[in-house]
Amino acid sequence: MRHSLIFTFILVMVSCSETQKKTEESLEEKAMRIHEKVITIDTHDDINIKNFTDSINYTQRLETQVNLPKMKEGGLDVAWFIVYTGQDTLTNEGYAKAEANAISKFEAIHRLCEAIAPDQIEMALTSADVRRIDKAGKKVVMIGVENAYPIGENLANFEKYHKLGARYVSLAHNGHSQFSDSNTGEADSIWLHNGLSELGKNSVVEMNRLGIMIDVSHPSKAAMLQMIELSKAPIIASHSSARALCDHSRNLDDEQLKLMKENGGVVQTVAFGAYLNTKKNDARAAYMKEINKEVADSLGVEWFEFKDFPTLTDAQKENLMENYPKVTTIAKQVVLKKSDAPPAVDVSDFVDHIDYMVDLIGIDHVGISSDFDGGGGIEGWSDASETFNVTLELVKRSYSEEDIAKLWGENLLRVLDEVQAAASEMQQG
Repeated sequence: MRHSLIFTFILVMVSCSETQKKTEESLEEKAMRIHEKVITIDTHDDINIKNFTDSINYTQRLETQVNLPKMKEGGLDVAWFIVYTGQDTLTNEGYAKAEANAISKFEAIHRLCEAIAPDQIEMALTSADVRRIDKAGKKVVMIGVENAYPIGENLANFEKYHKLGARYVSLAHNGHSQFSDSNTGEADSIWLHNGLSELGKNSVVEMNRLGIMIDVSHPSKAAMLQMIELSKAPIIASHSSARALCDHSRNLDDEQLKLMKENGGVVQTVAFGAYLNTKKNDARAAYMKEINKEVADSLGVEWFEFKDFPTLTDAQKENLMENYPKVTTIAKQVVLKKSDAPPAVDVSDFVDHIDYMVDLIGIDHVGISSDFDGGGGIEGWSDASETFNVTLELVKRSYSEEDIAKLWGENLLRVLDEVQAAASEMQQG
């Protein structure tokens, strides 16, 4: 009888253990559950208007890092498409040429949402729009302007761009604009305004009035400090990482990060190798340079590196934007067969920056961006189809579901709400 009871007890314990194993959630299962539940927002994705036509567009699984099939595969809900214009002369002629380029990108984004694929993707102007569109099962587009250069010297153009859908604007890119000095001034210590010009200071007031988020990812540190001081609403860094971990002028140092917290803003950590781990990135880039060149030669296309972008002609820039995804995709397949390749910057390096900034300024002030189709992309998050891997890494590092929701989008939406609320008060006052 005693042996029978012991045997029964063992059977019960084994059964309970098996039941527990079945009900226990693996890290991957937990990450997928969270990933499917939260709204995932990537605040910086460049575009090429050639991919917004009736015959070639984002309904197809193009070689671009972002398109609708890849967004669906990776569970990326919201993509901020970028109206980007390179720097030219600070003249009316330069501004007019740049504005034509900017307007063509606005029109391309509207075409995708309103004519090409309105059943699959819709433009959002507010956080309520984001939640409504996501709930309806469609992907979401929002618009950011990278470089206010095409606005010229007419502040009324900010309202024009706002009506076209722009919800954040950066006052400079790679080169000093009429509004602001660029971070690139660190290379030669030559500055145009020592921060913001008078026009730039007035533009901060105008963006506050309109409800446009001010993006400080490319302007100089002096300009960023002045924007923080002048702005009546929180600001964002749409695609920057921590300078303490990677000493690049595109990243924010601890002083800037702490000011972002005081301001109530958010820093969107960027998955761009050169801004995450210089040593790993440089070693890998040097190794990949010849492979990329060989692939480009085999395809019969002229090849340039993204680091050369500021010095390229408009035609060369367009060539790079068009061929970069194709060449690098093939090159990545080639390098898989090579045993001597240095390790690539990866999702772990990316989340190291998230960890650092969360520890320094808190979970409420950190977000996520890729800079896809503009040089961004790392091992494990090389395009939108691999978006889940970021959530998986966050789960592995014990971030809670609430924390992951904040990082993936809630922080950014909060800032958007606060910026728009401040604008409403200004307009009523």
